[in-house]
Amino acid sequence: MTEMELFIPSMDPGDLRRRELSVKKSRFIASAGHTPGEEAVLSFIGRCRADFPDARHHCFAFNAGRGDSTAFLGASDDGEPRGTAGRPMLNILAHSGIGELTVVVSRYFGGTLLGTGGLTRAYQDSIREVLRDLPLKKYEPETVLRISAGAAVLNAVLLLVRRSGGTVQEMSFPDERAVLAVSLPDRNAVGFIRELPGLRDAVILERS
Repeated sequence: MTEMELFIPSMDPGDLRRRELSVKKSRFIASAGHTPGEEAVLSFIGRCRADFPDARHHCFAFNAGRGDSTAFLGASDDGEPRGTAGRPMLNILAHSGIGELTVVVSRYFGGTLLGTGGLTRAYQDSIREVLRDLPLKKYEPETVLRISAGAAVLNAVLLLVRRSGGTVQEMSFPDERAVLAVSLPDRNAVGFIRELPGLRDAVILERS
């Protein structure tokens, strides 16, 4: 990983990676997920809390933006002594070059106090462990399109999205038509927009 390269998790929607450490019988379960935006961050944290409802703490760190961005960083000690969990985890994440990522460490207390230094090491080791084999891809600027498509051309639209290297973030059927939120690499967006009208019953509602 060179200094100029930025990465994001290469993970399917809803996928995650988990690793567990045991320190003096305390369990530290680190969960990492692709979270492109603050809404995705909140959803992922909520999912981890639901997965381990009886854990004493759910400490987290996130970067919802690019790997070199400091605008969308956040962290929480979630009841651990101040400065022992969230901020040390965020320090690891902020220097990883990975963006659009949230890591939640759910802790089950093992009955032995670890001290502030021990806690910090355990949380930092947990995030290092889950980042060790996290699947990554190089960050590319993306264009997001909201598309309306008739049922007859929906499969053709999905094929065009795949051929253009894009992904479908959301799909709903508010009426007889499908509405899709599609993300595309910027380098392929112009070609996609030119081809889409050829499908006749598909239109772009919004571009961002």
